[in-house]
Amino acid sequence: MAFSQSIRKGQIPVSCGLCETDRPIKWKCLDCDLLLCNHCKEKVHLRVKTAKDHRIINIKDIGLYKEELEFANIPCQDHAGQYTCLYCKTCDTLVCPSCVSKVHKKHDLTEIQEGYDMKIDKLKKGQSKIQRERKAIVSKKEQLHQLLSTENSKYSQVKQDVLKHEQSVKAAVEKYFKELRDKLDQNHNSVSNTIKSDLNAVSVILKQADNKNNEVQEFIQICNVSKFFTEVNNLEKSFDIKMPQPRSSYVSIPHFVPGEITQVNIGVLEYDENPSLQPHINLEINKQYQTELETVTFVCSSIDQSFWISSGIFGLVQKVKPDGTKLKILSKYNIKVYGMDVTQSNNLLISTRGSRLKQISSHTGTVTDSVYDVSPLEPTAVFTTSDNKVLVGGGNKERRVVILMNQNGDHERVYEHDQHKQPIFINPFRITSTSNGNIHVVDRVSDDRSRVVVLGQGGDIINIYTGHTEVNKDRPFRPSDIVTTPRDNVIVADLDTDTLHILNHAGLLMTYYKTSDINIMAPSSLTFSPTGQLYIGCSRPVSSRTKEAKLYDVSISGC
Repeated sequence: MAFSQSIRKGQIPVSCGLCETDRPIKWKCLDCDLLLCNHCKEKVHLRVKTAKDHRIINIKDIGLYKEELEFANIPCQDHAGQYTCLYCKTCDTLVCPSCVSKVHKKHDLTEIQEGYDMKIDKLKKGQSKIQRERKAIVSKKEQLHQLLSTENSKYSQVKQDVLKHEQSVKAAVEKYFKELRDKLDQNHNSVSNTIKSDLNAVSVILKQADNKNNEVQEFIQICNVSKFFTEVNNLEKSFDIKMPQPRSSYVSIPHFVPGEITQVNIGVLEYDENPSLQPHINLEINKQYQTELETVTFVCSSIDQSFWISSGIFGLVQKVKPDGTKLKILSKYNIKVYGMDVTQSNNLLISTRGSRLKQISSHTGTVTDSVYDVSPLEPTAVFTTSDNKVLVGGGNKERRVVILMNQNGDHERVYEHDQHKQPIFINPFRITSTSNGNIHVVDRVSDDRSRVVVLGQGGDIINIYTGHTEVNKDRPFRPSDIVTTPRDNVIVADLDTDTLHILNHAGLLMTYYKTSDINIMAPSSLTFSPTGQLYIGCSRPVSSRTKEAKLYDVSISGC
């Protein structure tokens, strides 16, 4: 209720400062500080004796009007009743005639307006210096934020590495202790069985000796002498008891000697000598290939060391393979392409006109409809994830989306609105993703301006990158492609500035690299081979009309 009352209060009309009627306000007298209607401006205000010299402006020009400066009638600070007439450069002050005659006669004097202009020029230079320093501070702040983000990411990774190794060591230790216990059990069983075997043999002989002893004792007690002499000889022959052959020694149970737990088998934390705010990126050209395309709008690497290249809307797709310093054309198709990527089964997915992605078989080379359909939308960007799912960007006049589909073409998730129910994308143009599930989308805001929208695992926007203040000072950020590096960072190709922007997995700028420094101009497309080589497809020179776009084989380090 209070909100509605404040709205009504703000809508109360302002009346003329003279007649206070409901006539519309058209003018403002700057000297009277009054708002005037047409009637009062012409009929009333002019009756004021001094009004002919007043400054009256249209109310539409109030925000544009800059009051003229008055350099006359400025009182002197040192001499009462006098007005300043000059500016003393020597003393940096305004002076009156008395000041000049008494103190400033031989000083460097000039007009007050010139002194004012000098001061304004100095202020503007100071302001420019402040703005430059502010930019440096902002850049430093961005670097520190990036360093913090990098260190947080590094901490998470190292912590995972420690935990993973801890689990591995625990598993290995448990396995080894089990082996020790099993071996001890085996030794114990072997020793016990050997001793028990000999013990059983001795027990048998001992029983025989006891039986024989009892038999002799009974014979001694016989009273029948005739029987005694008749059988004594047989008894005398069986006094000997055969003892079992004893073992000279037995294998004993081994002793346990505890091992020492050291850093060698646990691991250590090693510190970087010089943690840097910016990683050092280095590119080195290995080979360059001439193509038959106006521009290498798309390039995709296959597991058989071949490449798919396309001129995009110029309507040519080629499968090529490096052959020395040339590209051998294996097959080609006349198809306009708006997005393409290679699947894990080595087939090529392409978006053309229509709601369903096309597929080119790596075995037969035939073009067929794929299972990936985004009807009633039209697809643009295409990307195959590490778990063989497909991200497709597209839209129509009403909607702009990114859709995640499984291998059967089922829509698992649609990214369309942010956490505030607002549309995320203007025109999803290129897509990649990092191993932690973040999705990086090049979003075309207009024909000459783009951005990189980074979505987290939950689909929320975690960052929007709009370019670098220095790199894109004269030319707006308009990336042509995006790719994830083997180290899980992201490279964005900025064609108009010959720049690679290096972002981390959260979409924060780590550094940038000018490809023009190694004579790679107009980088248009990017891909990594299975061995980690970076390939950069370029547009032809602006002045050229021939089909001579180049593809570069590049080694990259630091990202």
